[in-house]
Amino acid sequence: MTEVNTPPPPGGWTRFVTARPRLSLLVALVLTALAVVAGSGVADRLGSGGWEDPAAESTYATKALEHSFPDSQPNLLLLLDAGKASVDDPEVAAAARGLAGRLAAEKGITGVGSYWQAPPASASALRAKDGHEALIAARITGDEKQMGETLDRLAPELRGTHGPVEVRVGGQVAVRHEMQTIIQEDLTRAELIALPVTLVLLVMVFGSAIAALLPLGIGVVAILGTNAILRGLTSFTDVSVFAMNLTTALGLGLAIDYALFIVRRFREELSSGADPVTAIGTTLRTAGRTVLFSALTVAVSLAAMLLFPQYFLRSFAYAGIAVVLLAAAAALILLPAALVLLGHRVDSLDLRRLFRRGDRRTPGAQAPRVSAWGRTATLVMRRAPFFALGTTAVLVLLGLPFLGVRFGTADDRQLPSSAESHVVQQHIREGFPGTPGAGLEVLTEGRATEAQYAAYKERISGLPGVLRVDGPLVNGDRAYFTVQPRGEAVDDGAQRLVDGLRSVDAPFDTKVTGTAAVLVDTKHAIGERLPWALAFIAVVTLFLVFLLTGSVLIPLQAVALNALSLTAMFGAVVWVFQDGHLAGLLGFTSPGSVETTLPVIMFCVAFGLSMDYGVFLLSRIKEEYDRTGDHESAVRHGVERTGGLITAAAVILAVVMVAIGTSRVTNTKMLGLGIALAVLMDAMIVRSLLVPAVMRLTGRATWWAPAPLRAFHARFGVSEGPAAPERPHSAPAPGRPRDEVPGPEKGADAGTGAGTGSEADADKVTTRG
Repeated sequence: MTEVNTPPPPGGWTRFVTARPRLSLLVALVLTALAVVAGSGVADRLGSGGWEDPAAESTYATKALEHSFPDSQPNLLLLLDAGKASVDDPEVAAAARGLAGRLAAEKGITGVGSYWQAPPASASALRAKDGHEALIAARITGDEKQMGETLDRLAPELRGTHGPVEVRVGGQVAVRHEMQTIIQEDLTRAELIALPVTLVLLVMVFGSAIAALLPLGIGVVAILGTNAILRGLTSFTDVSVFAMNLTTALGLGLAIDYALFIVRRFREELSSGADPVTAIGTTLRTAGRTVLFSALTVAVSLAAMLLFPQYFLRSFAYAGIAVVLLAAAAALILLPAALVLLGHRVDSLDLRRLFRRGDRRTPGAQAPRVSAWGRTATLVMRRAPFFALGTTAVLVLLGLPFLGVRFGTADDRQLPSSAESHVVQQHIREGFPGTPGAGLEVLTEGRATEAQYAAYKERISGLPGVLRVDGPLVNGDRAYFTVQPRGEAVDDGAQRLVDGLRSVDAPFDTKVTGTAAVLVDTKHAIGERLPWALAFIAVVTLFLVFLLTGSVLIPLQAVALNALSLTAMFGAVVWVFQDGHLAGLLGFTSPGSVETTLPVIMFCVAFGLSMDYGVFLLSRIKEEYDRTGDHESAVRHGVERTGGLITAAAVILAVVMVAIGTSRVTNTKMLGLGIALAVLMDAMIVRSLLVPAVMRLTGRATWWAPAPLRAFHARFGVSEGPAAPERPHSAPAPGRPRDEVPGPEKGADAGTGAGTGSEADADKVTTRG
């Protein structure tokens, strides 16, 4: 009997996006214009800090000191260089005292002190070892925005020549403010680099200039919408300026991924004879489901950063979740409306014709080179043990440097070596005893006698690694001591000193703060919550992949192989950025450590992107397996149909991330280049080699699930293709002998792939015996 399957009438979602496409696009244009207005000035409202745990001991002590001893923590340092003269020269001393007096009279400035005014016991820390440089220290009050405004007002007057001395501006406020300014400038440059290069790559992928512009449009909508959301969030919570880099990268990268998938499927449906509305209906029922599912998996990985208390990490979750969902929404609402209006004109302006001769291939059809992916999958599965063990060994080897990771905090060395605040801090590190402005503060609470304070000071002075102890300065029930560590502010010795100070017995409550204490508390907060974040990602990912595949083993494989794909990224982070290899080539100063929160961000982002590609591949494998019941043929078909798509998407995303990686700020450079490496390794090694090898080794057991879970999947599962009748996994497809299942080299799927096989089965005439 011959059964004709006519295309079903447009469903609810298809009707929604195609009923009034012009109105949909007009509304989108208006909303985008409003987003531009709402998101304007967002960068000026973003913070440059957020690495500390709000509930940590160091955070409490810092706020208490700011309240009771506002002069205790200088965040502005003026480096005075007397040239060949001594800082003790009368003319130099007079100029320095005059500059300090002018600074003390400024609004928003408190706690001005200098080498020339400090008590003899502490003056030596403010004088360079060679005697030609010395420091003026002060505190700029207010929040981050107010401190930045004060610095902008005063810095031009402070820097430069003042009589016999040359003045440079540094300190924590200057470092953060300069970092924020450079990030904004670099982000603009990255966008100017990424957009034209991406457009060229899209033209190479699609051929049509019209088709190539659609993904860029979706990306722009997602980025502008996310900026508006971040602008709104700044009214309620702190948001880091670093999050804007993720907005640009994911906005372009994921929007292009999703648009690639949808536009390509739409063109294939058109080439198979469907009208635009029918083609959109089929595209949304198939590729649209996968895009939605993929967006959820990426959002889950990014949402894990909400479990951490630092607003630096939470900001990446805010920006990431917003841009992922907006990119998916634009791809599933605006893009179908545009495609309906364009119809066959989506293939207009085929620029590849300029470089082809005698090529009569149907527009929208895939190039014959796609069959190379099928041949690669066949080769990999034929030698599955070799490829599985070989690629795993290579990935593990690339990740070995991460075993020597040293965690640190973001400081001036994030900035280029020419940055003024970096120059100041470098002079202090190399030429001054201790590290002025980066000591440890011990806050005491509770009344005590002078004798008790003296005894406590003697005990902490005897701790290993202490250079000097100043204080106490008393204000009611509170007092504080300043402890200057030997060596750098956050090295291992300083961190051990924090633990030592916190373990010293005292007749009053004590709290320790300072740069090293903040680092110790940050590492503790991340270490405490990291298992929960990893468990959240793993559990939700396992569940989502089960909904997609109905298998118990595939979700476990997906999580394990995704994690394995990130080893090269983490190994490169340590080898390049911590150990300083390629520092000259890439233009950065190695701090000798990795900022503590950055691996968390990189893992969540890269794992999510890896799942994005994994979903594209698994959905095609599952669709083909449901259609044929042939495991190896399904794997080969999935690799063949998605290999070029995933590779193109990964290359384009890598271009965007490399553009972000051109930043002059080391953390941003590390984020961009590290994730670019991760997505390329995932697409070219894991998806192309490791996944088909592992799935060949697991065989038909790949699809096993106990009966209760099979029933659950049958009711709630997600599939890209039409539902298939349930059958034992060991049997071939009904009515088709196993040796007649078409592979990539024969039958309907040979080479072109346009409108064939699983891509068009829902809309073609099928014959059943």
